Amino acid sequence: MSDGPGPAQAPAAARAEVGRPLLSIALASMIEDVHAHSGAVYLLRPDQPVLEMAVMAGMPRAFAAPWERVGLSAPIPVADAVRERRLVWVGGEEQMARCYPRISVVLPYPFALAALPVATAGTVYGAVFVTWPGAHPPELADWEREHLTAACERLALRLERAAAQNLPIGPEADVLATPLSGVADTLGAVEAARMVSRLPYGLMSLDLHGRIAFANTAAGELLGRPAGELLGVLPWVSVPWLNDPMYEDRYRAALISQQVTSFVALRPPGEWLSFRLYPSTTGLSMRISRARAVAEMAREAPQTGPGPSRLVTISQVLSLAGALTEAVGVKDVVQLVWDEVAPSVGCQAMVILGSQGGRLHVLGHHGYPAPYVVERFDGLPLSERTPGTHVLNSGVPAFFDSREQLERLYPHRQETPDGFAAWAYLPLIASGRPVGTCVLAYAEPRVFPADERAVLTSLGGLIAQALERAQLYDAKHRLAQGLQESLLPHSLAPLPGIEAAARYLPATQGMEIGGDFYDLVPTRPLAAAVIGDVQGHNVRAAALMGQIRTGVRAYTTVGQAPQEVMRSTNRLLIDLGADLFASCVYLRLDPVQGQAVMARAGHPPPLLRRPDGRVRVLDLAGGPLLGIDAEATYPTTEVSLAPGSVLALYTDGLVESPGVDIEDSLVDLGALLAEAGDQPLENLADELVRHSAAARERVDDVAVLLLRARGDD
Repeated sequence: MSDGPGPAQAPAAARAEVGRPLLSIALASMIEDVHAHSGAVYLLRPDQPVLEMAVMAGMPRAFAAPWERVGLSAPIPVADAVRERRLVWVGGEEQMARCYPRISVVLPYPFALAALPVATAGTVYGAVFVTWPGAHPPELADWEREHLTAACERLALRLERAAAQNLPIGPEADVLATPLSGVADTLGAVEAARMVSRLPYGLMSLDLHGRIAFANTAAGELLGRPAGELLGVLPWVSVPWLNDPMYEDRYRAALISQQVTSFVALRPPGEWLSFRLYPSTTGLSMRISRARAVAEMAREAPQTGPGPSRLVTISQVLSLAGALTEAVGVKDVVQLVWDEVAPSVGCQAMVILGSQGGRLHVLGHHGYPAPYVVERFDGLPLSERTPGTHVLNSGVPAFFDSREQLERLYPHRQETPDGFAAWAYLPLIASGRPVGTCVLAYAEPRVFPADERAVLTSLGGLIAQALERAQLYDAKHRLAQGLQESLLPHSLAPLPGIEAAARYLPATQGMEIGGDFYDLVPTRPLAAAVIGDVQGHNVRAAALMGQIRTGVRAYTTVGQAPQEVMRSTNRLLIDLGADLFASCVYLRLDPVQGQAVMARAGHPPPLLRRPDGRVRVLDLAGGPLLGIDAEATYPTTEVSLAPGSVLALYTDGLVESPGVDIEDSLVDLGALLAEAGDQPLENLADELVRHSAAARERVDDVAVLLLRARGDD
């Protein structure tokens, strides 16, 4: 559902039909005006942000069953049209797969669609969509846009008047074209029937629901049923060997695309028949004949064999789409495809390939008996003729029912025994460009009927979108890590009389980059240390952190006192014009005298562990955060550092966590420092950051700088 305030909704009304079919008349007129072939009107519920289909025209409602009720937040054209108060245009199956992959998975056919809101200036009443056959140009014509927009505005005004008069507006009977009637007794119709009966092939007429309205004698003979027994029944119900989802899919494809469609089917025990479907807005005409080239038709047709055809259900598709939106990196995508897709399609192994530098690279795999099995994919030049490179280059999926078929088409393929006998190679196309290939492997020979091929191809679109996002995230993550590493010291400079150790952990949310920093600056005989935190954990915070760290080093090197270093850094931050603030603790160390002079700018107080193991929180004088007040001053505090003392400097990510009082966190941190403070500093630093990460997710960066006075210089 929509997070923000939604559009104003129409007043509550009864859900009963009215005498005058307002919606169906408006929809039928709209479809006729723009030469579309189907459409629907949705009404917005008055009590919740949901669109409900009130009437459909031109196609059986079953075709749109998954979208009879649509939430306003759903990635569906009619929901987008209402939320954004605009016309949404989808110019074909490629754009549908790219923009609305969930629809493309269920209806993988060529057709165009326009969705518009039905709304006045102040109230949204619902939405309309209309569809055209696949032959429609990829762009919506200006006159079509104007007709549709005007028709929806007129419908909104009628609904507004109906609401003002308390007239009930609700679901209406769907509008489906009916076959021509009233000519059965004419001489022309009789002669037409005689002509049809003389033809050497079968002819049938199907209505929009797929029911047989006419069948000639030859059709009955070819199907093995008397023609009279076929009437009024679905072909895939009345003829047992046509009871395959693939054949119903061809009927749906022909009606939605309004393009001639064909398939072949095996009539037991061994006769191949060819079916050709000619669609119109009133139904289908079907021509049935014996296949002339049996071997050629057999190669095109689905066959009975091991590994049953298995359709991925709509709920599984939606589950996969939802899961993929949560995938962050490439590894997440690979794991989700294995967890969600593999069980649905019955494969026993999978590998996802990407391309870089003109070669294939393995991004991840599951189910193979050993890693060396997938090594044959890694590093293959895209110019080499293999199934994986061909699919990636052409964007066309490839399905191999058996090892013999694969070896016949790719005789020079590098062979590595893997125990698999059938494969599906799916191109991963996102934003109009190939991003990879998904290979599904099966342990037994397997037939891939048209319905399963269509679903797998559309699933490839969903995977491709997730993979593109994941690759972009991984690239940003690598960039962020490189930037963070370059801005923090690679190693700590050795200081006279001082042992040091440091740790940095990025937040576990976001880009894993932040504004926490630390540094040591040797200025013999003295030395300086600094730790700070720029607001935020993103690239801007990291860049500003680098400027602050450089400034602190420069002011220290020229010999400024601690309070002056803080004042200069504060003015630098203000002069940079950044809208981010920073906290900081700066200290000048004098190991010979055993003391430190500290200045603080809104930063958490350091902890001091004395040689006897007692720990106290240092109550330092200080000033406001850096970057707020150009005239701010930063008083200093002198702290004694006896040999063996440990100073623990840290950023707030170490002690702050949602729902945890910071005083309690400081007490816990002090207890840990007292208990483990005699360890080598490197071990102690690990203990402290493990403490910060224990039992909670890091919502902020963590930096720790530990200093121990040795007293030997």
